[in-house]
Amino acid sequence: MRSWLLLAAMTMLSACVSVVPESRPPVAPTAPNVVTSAALAGLQRGPDIAGLGFSSADAGGALASFRESCPKLLARTDQSGLTQRDDWRPACEAAAGWPLGDARRFFATYFEPVRVGDGAAFATGYFEPEIRGSRTRQPGYDVPVYKMPPELVRAWPDDMPESERTGRPPLGRYDASGKFVPFYERAEIVAGALANRGLEIAWAADPVEFFFLQIQGSGLLRLPDGSLMRIGYAGQNGREYVGIGGVMRERGLLGEGPGKYAGSMQGIMQYIRDNPAEGEALMNLNKSWIFFRELTTDGPLGALEIPVRREASVAVDPNFVPLGAPVFLDLDRNEADGLWIAQDTGGAIKGANRFDTFWGNGEDARRIAGGMSGRGSAVLLLPRGSLARLEQR
Repeated sequence: MRSWLLLAAMTMLSACVSVVPESRPPVAPTAPNVVTSAALAGLQRGPDIAGLGFSSADAGGALASFRESCPKLLARTDQSGLTQRDDWRPACEAAAGWPLGDARRFFATYFEPVRVGDGAAFATGYFEPEIRGSRTRQPGYDVPVYKMPPELVRAWPDDMPESERTGRPPLGRYDASGKFVPFYERAEIVAGALANRGLEIAWAADPVEFFFLQIQGSGLLRLPDGSLMRIGYAGQNGREYVGIGGVMRERGLLGEGPGKYAGSMQGIMQYIRDNPAEGEALMNLNKSWIFFRELTTDGPLGALEIPVRREASVAVDPNFVPLGAPVFLDLDRNEADGLWIAQDTGGAIKGANRFDTFWGNGEDARRIAGGMSGRGSAVLLLPRGSLARLEQR
């Protein structure tokens, strides 16, 4: 999936997600970054891989995820421009039968270390939330989980000059008169704009929990019989994302002292529950709405359309890091140190050396991801020979 920053406690609030190529929903950006590609950021050879501080177990998990990425690596174009499809072939062919217990030697053999820009990294975290839900509407389960509406399309507004029609057309819908208009925003959808059309794939119990699941871009529904239903990002309504954590901070609602709430996901949720009317209005400031599909995979899908894995998958900006590439992080948050595989993207994950680490599901995942805000350095591992070719350009 995978979905779409601030401190990672605020990542859930103004961050994270992507599915092809938007597995996770767009979120509030970090500081402006005028550099738009790895080539413009500059490349330099990094420290020797043998000296990087990742364990054999860490390397084994990364190798397993890299192996899952290979079919996509060999079939897609690298948006960063750093690699070509055939660059990955030797490593992917070797990965198929390479023992996980000897994974450190695999990475040292087939990759070379590169720093993008100065390599100064910032990392947050995301996770797969679990909330109560039902496949059918019943008492206590009233929050619709919608699939993609068929009328949500990309098109150019009729009044937009041809000279301005660059990139992808915007998302929207055609109204009754045939005019292309923006799609319904969150408040309109909450009020029933899509109701009674058979678009519901499930029903959630708690609108607040579902709001935050939408920010993550994927999640698990605990059904009344105790079984789980995995839902993943299918699309977005094309409307603006507003990080409500930032709004609350601007309004002086977060921080320390009487009447203030903790600047974390839990603190923001508590404010919404303590102030239902204000909380609903606050959530509706975020006009973005996420549509879902049911997944039968053993994990949420990332931008490569393969499951992301706990402590192995990381979201990146594909303009700076090839999807599928290994990345070594050395941060002031030790739990995020080690080798990761770039398998996801996110609307807030923009710029060189900006990462969002995936922590799986469960209470510990929620805690770690919610508090993840690490700074340090990043080393990108590219197939051997890549840097020499890039230096000849």
